[in-house]
Amino acid sequence: MSLSQNKSYYPLSQFALGMWRLGYWNLPNQELLTYIKQAIDLGVTTMDHADIYGNYECEEIFARAISLDPSIRHKMQLVTKCGIKLRSDKFPDRQVKYYDYSKKYIINQVETSLKNLKTDYIDALLLHRPSPFFDHAEVAETFSQLKKDGKVKYFGVSNFTLNQFKSLQEHCEEPLITNQIEISPYALEHFENENIDYLTSAGIRPMAWSPLAGGSLLHPETDKGKRVLNAIQEVSTELGNIPFDQVIFAWILAHPSQIIPVIGTGKYERLQSAVESKNVKLSLEQWFKIYVASLGDDVP
Repeated sequence: MSLSQNKSYYPLSQFALGMWRLGYWNLPNQELLTYIKQAIDLGVTTMDHADIYGNYECEEIFARAISLDPSIRHKMQLVTKCGIKLRSDKFPDRQVKYYDYSKKYIINQVETSLKNLKTDYIDALLLHRPSPFFDHAEVAETFSQLKKDGKVKYFGVSNFTLNQFKSLQEHCEEPLITNQIEISPYALEHFENENIDYLTSAGIRPMAWSPLAGGSLLHPETDKGKRVLNAIQEVSTELGNIPFDQVIFAWILAHPSQIIPVIGTGKYERLQSAVESKNVKLSLEQWFKIYVASLGDDVP
C-alpha cells in the first residue's frame, strides 16, 4: 500500500512549528531548546524549515539549540525546503532571484541543510516553489538517489498547483507526502482550484502556511477581512466565547483533508492555544458561515 493510500499513518504531526521567523524570536539557545521541548510535549513534533529562512541562517540557529540535547532529534521530524536562490549578501554575484531544481543543486542544498541542522537525515524535503524551468525526470531521479543514500526519508512540494503536483508525482517512484500551500479562512484559492479536493481524495495531507493570514483576520484592514472576523466572532460566541485563533485553527482542522497548520510563533502560550483548538468542534453550518464570509456571497 502506498503512503498516500494509507490514511492510518502519516510521518508528520497534526501541527508543525514554522521556523520562517526564528531569527526574530531572539531566544537564547537554552530558551529555544526549552521551547522546542515544550512543543514536542504538546505533540508538535514537525519542525518546518527552509534553506533560505532568515537569510540562510535559521537552520543553524535551530541546530545550535538542539545540539545542547541531541537526544531530542529522534522525537521530531525535520522538514526543509530548497529550490529558491535569493539575492543575498551571502551570494553577492547573484543578479536575480530564481529557482534551481537541477540534480546538482538539490543534492548540494540537502548536504548544506544536513550540515546546518547537524543531522544525518532530513525527514521530508519539499520543493519550495514551482518553476517554469523544471525537469520532472531529473528531479525524480534526484529524489530516488537521496532516498537510496538515506539522506531524505520523504519528499513533497510547496505552492504547487494540482497539475504541477500530479506531473511530478507521475515521475516519482514513491508518493509525495504533502503540498505546503496557503490555507486560511482568508485564502480560499486552493479550495477553488481543485488542489485540496485532489489531496483529500489521494489521502495526502496538505500543510497550511499562514493559517492566520498574517494578521489579515485578527487585525483586518479590508472589507473581506472584516467580514471574516465578524463570522469568526459569531462562531466564537456560539461556542462559548473561545479565542478567535482557536476558531480559525478549528476551521482548518475540521476539513476532511486533515490539513497540517504551520504555526510560526515563538510564544508557548500561542502555540498551546493553537493545539487546544483540536478539541473545538465546528458544525458544518459554522464552517460554511466563515467560508461564505470570505467569499463575500453565498456558495453557488
